Amino acid sequence: MKIGITGGIGSGKSTVCRIFEVLGIPVYYADDRAKWLMSNDEKLVGSIIDLFGENAYSQPGNILNRAFIADIVFNDKEKLSALNALVHPAVWQDGESWNEVHKNAPYTLKEAALLFESGGHHLMDKMITVFTPKETRIERVMKRDECTKEEVLARMGKQMPDEEKKEMADFVIYNDGEHSLIQQVLTLHQAFVKQAFTKDTNKG
Repeated sequence: MKIGITGGIGSGKSTVCRIFEVLGIPVYYADDRAKWLMSNDEKLVGSIIDLFGENAYSQPGNILNRAFIADIVFNDKEKLSALNALVHPAVWQDGESWNEVHKNAPYTLKEAALLFESGGHHLMDKMITVFTPKETRIERVMKRDECTKEEVLARMGKQMPDEEKKEMADFVIYNDGEHSLIQQVLTLHQAFVKQAFTKDTNKG
């Protein structure tokens, strides 16, 4: 089974994923892999240079010029869509290869900030969203990224509202200090393993 996990910026997705990893579940960090592919996948690098020009990378070593690209896509929605059209298929293909390596696991997790926004949730068997109160998220990101509240709110504004994510998700993990993260993860883990075992038994 392929389980997707998402949540707004500062919601604590990575923390939740690390608990699943302790339980032996492989996690594909899509956003991290996207960054890696944009500097290491020759075909993707070439396509990004075609789209943004030679200044898209600092030579030598194909180091992605994130500030240069961010400045362009922030003001040009067509360029942003074009970039996503290059990166998303590359990440999907990379994720499929990764899943093949981990095919003996009862299930795998794919962690990404924009799984719903990109339509990637359609490729998952189930979806989890991590919910954290807005003020907590703002404080967390301001401290983590050393940025202002306005900058955090601007980034939040580009993501789907939490309530929409909760409606679209199959499961919600509450990272609010009132619910035990470990217990919530354990409950889902046991359910997913049971479901995967039932599927394998039926196949047999």
